[in-house]
Amino acid sequence: MRCVIARFPFELTKAGVLESMKGVKPETGTGESVIIGRRHYPVKQVGQVITRQDRRDFSAAEVLRAMARLGFTCRTLPTAAPVSIPSSLEQASAMLGSPVSV
Repeated sequence: MRCVIARFPFELTKAGVLESMKGVKPETGTGESVIIGRRHYPVKQVGQVITRQDRRDFSAAEVLRAMARLGFTCRTLPTAAPVSIPSSLEQASAMLGSPVSV
């Protein structure tokens, strides 16, 4: 499959990515990851290995898109739940305490 990463075209195959990542230990990471074999690799590490480019030259989204098109399972960062900010009335009510039910 032809894909563009960091403005350079690459001809990638699933077997080629598996072969490139063979013997590479996954780095610890908390961001987006790609599951290759049974291991979770950080996206930037995968991009660096398969393109042989510096990690600053490409975005994680480019690599995620290419790996998803090849059929690998990609994990993105979980989105944070929206935080509700109490209104001034709710804040004052909470400070005074709720009335006791009889």
